[in-house]
Amino acid sequence: MSGHNKWSKIKHKKGAADAKRSKMFSRVIKEITVAVKEGDSGDPDFNPRLRLAIANAKGVNMPKDNVERAIKKALESGSSDIFQPTYEGYAPGGVAVFVECTTDNLNRTISSVRSIFSKGGGSLATSGSVDFLFERKGVFVIEKGDHNLEELELELIDGGAESLEEDDEKVEITVTVDFPDFGNMQKKLEELNIEPKSANLERIPTTTTTLSLSDAKVALHLIENLEEDDDVQNVFHNLEMTEELEAALEE
Repeated sequence: MSGHNKWSKIKHKKGAADAKRSKMFSRVIKEITVAVKEGDSGDPDFNPRLRLAIANAKGVNMPKDNVERAIKKALESGSSDIFQPTYEGYAPGGVAVFVECTTDNLNRTISSVRSIFSKGGGSLATSGSVDFLFERKGVFVIEKGDHNLEELELELIDGGAESLEEDDEKVEITVTVDFPDFGNMQKKLEELNIEPKSANLERIPTTTTTLSLSDAKVALHLIENLEEDDDVQNVFHNLEMTEELEAALEE
């Protein structure tokens, strides 16, 4: 089972927006806010979604004080509406793009997303236009530590693991599960006393679009502009990240 999964081959290395601590912190704070409001609890022992958000906060090295303040603020903010709309569209070259947002103002968000698509040479599409091109998967990143890999693999398979992948430094393991098994894997990791560095629901493309280097850079520019928007939580796409393109991004 071990080895590269298709997600690792196409996942775009986040641009400058994700490299900024402030942007990462902002996204995690929104995760915490939504988790507290939907779970109606600031106690991670009784709020699984909040427990995940806190794990993701640790994954981006957010200070504990920041996490506690975010939970407190969410509890004190009452019943103010938080929406989680999704938008679908195409970047130049026919690259499918799926955008997940968290916002308190739907009009502001749709206006901003539409503008980014338009100015970037892409187009916003109707709901369902590209959703079928992606599969929903749970993606957990855990530290390899001193675990016996063969024994760990058997345990993770029991929890629903579809694939396991070691990073190049053999320090971390990425575990992918089908969407319905997300909760099962959470429980399995808790049983094993393994706290994931991150745990997210991803949209993994079933097919990818290959473009020339110049066209791919144009498509990525639109994707990165979406990622930089304050209301955008996640951007998924099906652009094939070729070795040539990855090398160009490292320059």
